[in-house]
Amino acid sequence: MSSSTVELTKENFDQTVMDNDFVLIDFWASWCGPCRQFAPVYEKAAEDNPDLVFGKVDTEAQPELAAAFGIQSIPTLMIVRDRVAVFAQPGALPEAALTDVIGQARGLDMDEVRKAVEAQQSKAEQNGE
Repeated sequence: MSSSTVELTKENFDQTVMDNDFVLIDFWASWCGPCRQFAPVYEKAAEDNPDLVFGKVDTEAQPELAAAFGIQSIPTLMIVRDRVAVFAQPGALPEAALTDVIGQARGLDMDEVRKAVEAQQSKAEQNGE
């Protein structure tokens, strides 16, 4: 892990997400071949985007975090903006795709996202979910 990424644990996860309005999270494990292939792509993106926080969650060391986010396969990339998960996708993204996803997440209107989340939550409550 380089200095451009942060190891996220159950001890520092909430604080990291609360203190930063844009956090990328790579759920990975040392035994996972695709995770090892994705690691240098993720590190380069972290170096190319020093204004963003790039976190890594070792699913073997942090099974509670993986379970809390329903991680079924690794690697899984998640992006959290203003404490809202705006992207989650399993699989090792190629560099161009990761750059594109970061650009799309940067361009989101978070007021619109929050309205959509609130609408979904109230609809779920009305349906007794």
